[in-house]
Amino acid sequence: MRVLLVEDDDDLRAVIAAGLREAGFAVDGADDWPEADVMLHVTAYDCVVLDRMLPSGDSLARLEDRRRAGWAVPVLCLTALDALDERLHGLESGADDYLAKPFAMRELVLRVRSLTRRAAERLPSFLSCADVVMDLARREVRRGGVLLSLSPKEYAVLQQLLVHRGGVVTRTALLEHCWDEMADPVSNVVDAVIAGVRRKLGSPPLVRTVRGQGFLMGAR
Repeated sequence: MRVLLVEDDDDLRAVIAAGLREAGFAVDGADDWPEADVMLHVTAYDCVVLDRMLPSGDSLARLEDRRRAGWAVPVLCLTALDALDERLHGLESGADDYLAKPFAMRELVLRVRSLTRRAAERLPSFLSCADVVMDLARREVRRGGVLLSLSPKEYAVLQQLLVHRGGVVTRTALLEHCWDEMADPVSNVVDAVIAGVRRKLGSPPLVRTVRGQGFLMGAR
């Protein structure tokens, strides 16, 4: 899942981004709406974490304009304005959730995860291929009933392969969905994570490389 974090406090943005990445999210950061607008134009995000008061003003006006235009990406609004009227104003303006500063990182992660899960509710509760089963609610993967220990990045890549099982998933698609702007597109990060997924899934192998195209999940 890829998240856009819009926060003008550099230190806080770094802390939040690190916490979300540790939880398995790919995170891009912006310090104000003009930069965020450009990033939203070129990248499809699963969630936006939005500081309410930015250098260009109150974010709610921009959010309200986007909602009127049909923009449907889930938004978690962060703010020090925690009075009831302010929270209600945030929700009325199009925020899906509203979290007051200061907050616990664990709560932020759970709220973002909840928003991205609701946005992807078109997916079933379980994804499977052969004897591999992914429980999306519990974020667990089992093969033959045995629980596997996957890193957050391995889980994200495997989820994409399972969602598109039987079809080829390109390296570019995996980079765009599972990594953020910090990833080097010419590095072998995708291949390294795929290798880890294969190793942990064990035999018989289920993830195949389609030369010149990408990867395919499915029994031979």
